[in-house]
Amino acid sequence: MAKKCFVTKEKIDEIRKEIPTPFHIYDEAGIRENAAKVKKAFEWNEGFREYYAVKANCNPFLINILREYGCGLDCSSMTELMLSNELGVNGDMIMFSSNDTPAEEFKYAAEVGATINLDDFTHIQFLEDTIGYIPKTMSLRYNPGGVYSVSNGIMDNPGDAKYGFTKEQLIEGYKILKSKGVERFGLHSFLVSNTVTNDYYPTLAKTLFELALEIREETGVQLDFINLSGGVGIPYEPDKEPNDILVIGEGVHKVFDEVLVPAGMGNVSIYTEMGRFMMGPYGGLVTEAIHEKHTYKEYIGVDACAVNLMRPAMYGAYHHITVLGKEDAPLTNTYDVTGSLCENNDKFAIDRKLPKIDMGDILFIHDAGAHGFTMGYNYNGKLKSAEVLLKEDGSYKLIRNAETPANYFATFKGLGIIDDLC
Repeated sequence: MAKKCFVTKEKIDEIRKEIPTPFHIYDEAGIRENAAKVKKAFEWNEGFREYYAVKANCNPFLINILREYGCGLDCSSMTELMLSNELGVNGDMIMFSSNDTPAEEFKYAAEVGATINLDDFTHIQFLEDTIGYIPKTMSLRYNPGGVYSVSNGIMDNPGDAKYGFTKEQLIEGYKILKSKGVERFGLHSFLVSNTVTNDYYPTLAKTLFELALEIREETGVQLDFINLSGGVGIPYEPDKEPNDILVIGEGVHKVFDEVLVPAGMGNVSIYTEMGRFMMGPYGGLVTEAIHEKHTYKEYIGVDACAVNLMRPAMYGAYHHITVLGKEDAPLTNTYDVTGSLCENNDKFAIDRKLPKIDMGDILFIHDAGAHGFTMGYNYNGKLKSAEVLLKEDGSYKLIRNAETPANYFATFKGLGIIDDLC
């Protein structure tokens, strides 16, 4: 089974005349269609807002597309906060969900008016000591511990995760925040990553909605918003069915009506923080086959490496590969598709059935729109690639320059050691 590329070989050949491989390319039409669908899925909730997870893909051109659909931004670091503020996103359009947070990041988050989502009980006092007060709006992150299951089985093990408050800490935390004058309260939880099931959000929602009633009973705090965070995934393998966000939204709606509405909490706003779902399928890594190796296995070496997409090296993650121009060719060869890093795990595919690949063939590595470029690094002195937007009208736009050696050496500038390279 194959995945369909959102860009043709002819268009890639056109782009390559100006922008050399490797580069990431993004599908504006797909991003817009998906963002509109997410908005529609939760339109039943008057206060709904998607806080796009900047960590997934921080390109400002892409962020600005999502902003047109009412998206806020979920930030986890100082630089993400700075980027958001520079784009004119501030106040309650930012959710600051960080962990092990330096004091200066809490200070900056408060300065730009972000909603601070605390990860740990001790951070309540740390925040107050750092900025001198507790903001009027606060959110707390919940970790139920143990394992987390939905209808199709165990999904993950939150008890091993470093994030969030225990239930006991959560209850005490709301009491403290209330005593310190907080006026708007939120609850946040992220328990499972990349679920390909329509059941996860509704199941999590039921857990959090019932917890909201318990919080009110124990503390007198009525939550203003409940943040389901991320975890809605994409089907990296071509034979998997994608999530249906409209079904997911209706599933959350059903639980909302069953749990919160009868309890007089029908005005609670629902927030989400999807990164992978918003951007993942709408980006690809374009790379050229530059070497072939015939030893104990058959290898195809490409001009991209884990610097450009590290998920396969880091997690053993599957990313589908299309050889452009050979979409209908038989899968006659078995290859490891590799990059050039001095690490044996620098492989985009292992024992992958593909058409016969000739030198100069262009490979399109699918689903690289989230946690692709942003997870890049500079091992071996490798440089990060350019990013390109395939626009709705079929034209293209360079939206990030490729990194240069001068960029790489810039942090040594003025230190009197390699200034000529800076």
